[in-house]
Amino acid sequence: MFNGCASRMNESAIRRVVIVGGGTAGWMAAALLARALGPQREIRLIESAEIGTVGVGEATIPQILHINAFLGIDEGDLLRFTHGTYKLGVQLNDWGRIGDSYLHAFGDVGLPLGLLPFHHYWLRSRAQGDSHSLWAYSLNATAAATNRFARLDKVGDSPLGGIRYAYQFDAARYARYLRERIPEGAVKRTEGKVVGVNLRAEDGFIESLRLESGETVAGDFYIDCSGFRGLLIEGALKTGYENWQHWLPCDRALAVASARTAPMRPYTEATARSAGWQWRIALQHRTGNGHVYCSRFISDDEATAQLLANLESEPLEDPRPLRFTTGMRKLAWNRNCLALGLAAGFMEPLESTSIHLVQSGIARFLGMFPDKVCDPLLVDTYNRQTRFEYERVRDFLILHYKATERDDTPFWRQCAAMEVPPELGRRIDLFRRTGLVFRESDELFTETGWLQVMLGQRIEPQAYHPLADELEASKLQGFLADIRTLVDRTSARLPSHDDFVARACASLATAQADAGSQSPHKLERSAP
Repeated sequence: MFNGCASRMNESAIRRVVIVGGGTAGWMAAALLARALGPQREIRLIESAEIGTVGVGEATIPQILHINAFLGIDEGDLLRFTHGTYKLGVQLNDWGRIGDSYLHAFGDVGLPLGLLPFHHYWLRSRAQGDSHSLWAYSLNATAAATNRFARLDKVGDSPLGGIRYAYQFDAARYARYLRERIPEGAVKRTEGKVVGVNLRAEDGFIESLRLESGETVAGDFYIDCSGFRGLLIEGALKTGYENWQHWLPCDRALAVASARTAPMRPYTEATARSAGWQWRIALQHRTGNGHVYCSRFISDDEATAQLLANLESEPLEDPRPLRFTTGMRKLAWNRNCLALGLAAGFMEPLESTSIHLVQSGIARFLGMFPDKVCDPLLVDTYNRQTRFEYERVRDFLILHYKATERDDTPFWRQCAAMEVPPELGRRIDLFRRTGLVFRESDELFTETGWLQVMLGQRIEPQAYHPLADELEASKLQGFLADIRTLVDRTSARLPSHDDFVARACASLATAQADAGSQSPHKLERSAP
């Protein structure tokens, strides 16, 4: 009996996984699958050198460190190869009002006391005239303000957490790094274009792919990393797409590299413009820049001029255009096909979530790894969890646009007036009335993240938790002062970000630039 059951299980086991598309999504999926599934499965990746990749995701969030640990990646080696730097958070400029600036910092802000999160004690002190910023209690924010960085797990023997960080790197080189470090033979790469998809008549599952060369590629399961076009998930399976542009109105972007600047800021910058926002990311060999904007409020030529006028150094190329529709596939997993990256959906990189959504998508899939049948209950569970993650990230991004007092352009007036999803509306109202912030289930952004954006964009709570009044006034001030002192002293001891990168992970291009031996153009082309 048991032997017969095992035999049927073996017959239904997935043995061949086909990935369509390379880039960050495709090679991340390939690397993680090869590591998790081992040699028992055949993994094949089909990509064409003629089809360019978008290359989004030059900035990341701390969860990327989990990929490193799982894949056995050495951090210094990764950052040398990708010309990477470290990231302490996102600096948001001109979002609440023109002239405003705050950091959505990773890591702890203060310390909880008793049953309450830290910010209720800070709100009480502020109500009594204390002028210290919330960010005075964040080691990440304090270090970022002076361009300092070091890897630090915790602050001495205190209960205060240390530096929590992510990376900023060349996304194209990151995909190449993952590809080159997959064990030989673990993934078979095929150069080619998919020109046809054959579906099984009985259930609509993907049976095989037809390549431009005439070759037919068959698999048991398919992963679509083909970008916006969604060659399998949409082109073949007609899954459908949910448009979120009524909440996230930007629909175009321009990206351009400019010359390296110093110091290399250990944070990503997102500065609001007249009809969108501009990013700036400091890498070792160049600066990444881009302008995300709404074409209904600004022309492409105006957007290009605005981007170039706000560069800190000379451009190294012409701006590259990108058009997109914010939203997600109605199903990320449909039959025997899983969509990842841009094939699954797109939300602008305001909070650097692009690479994380690929990472979480493949991790979730591995946790539910199916057989050839792809049990509908399993598929539905995956899709519900994916939708929850995407919608909570969406709401966090919408918050940046909704929570504005800007009325200097039609774009910002529209953003301030728009109706938001009900869950986001309740979250904003709850914070405004009570100061309470709750994290829903295992959503990506923490209470501290929501807190920083709401306060940073002038959503002011009318109250704080009443239990915060139980602490004696002198003890409250001592508690707050001790944290500030600890944060300031620790930050002051950190090396500069530039010095840390030079010692820990400087690329050949950076070392040569520091020696003044080559121009930035030559450095980028000659870097390994």
